[in-house]
Amino acid sequence: MQTHSEENYLKAIWKLVEHSGENVNTNAIAALVHTRAASVTDMMKKLSDKKLISYQPYKGVSLTAKGERVAIEVVRKHRLWEVFLVEQLGYKWDEVHDIAEQLEHIRSSTLTEKLDKFLGFPKVDPHGDLIPDKSGKISKQQQIPLAQLESGNKAIMTGVADHSTLFLRFLDKHKIHLGDTIETKEKTTYDSSMEISVNRKKNIHISNEVAKNILVRKSRS
Repeated sequence: MQTHSEENYLKAIWKLVEHSGENVNTNAIAALVHTRAASVTDMMKKLSDKKLISYQPYKGVSLTAKGERVAIEVVRKHRLWEVFLVEQLGYKWDEVHDIAEQLEHIRSSTLTEKLDKFLGFPKVDPHGDLIPDKSGKISKQQQIPLAQLESGNKAIMTGVADHSTLFLRFLDKHKIHLGDTIETKEKTTYDSSMEISVNRKKNIHISNEVAKNILVRKSRS
């Protein structure tokens, strides 16, 4: 049995490995869980002793098969609870992360499966992140940052790379949401900012940082 803290670390390692495709270092883990590198090193030793990770100083960290199963189960519960909070309780997408962080540690697998069924077996959470199925499998999604879209092209918004409250509220303010059709009108050479239209409505000017954190799927139309 893992502690809540151990589960949080396993989830963080899983997310980092999914993003980079390679072993991750303690500094990256420390940044994600908001702690000191020394604290991460201590935790890595504990997780290694439980055979949940493969860890060698200066060579990075990866999850064992056992550790990956635990991490994916935590991720699955977290994302299902986010769907529940938004769809059933009326929370906004910028309000659910911290609550789901608490709910993801509930041990009952029966509850998780009942929750999944109750929600209609959702494939993505409110932020566009894919939800692992009961066997731990996750479908791959073909998406790119909006910043990579060339001028004159259209795409469908499928997710966000930045889950922070500030970023999600920025998108709400400008009425940019999952499923919207975004067209790049013009890209500025100087700072890579761009002018976009959302659902063919008025144009919006966004920075390159914003464009990098909006994930899209290229539209065929």
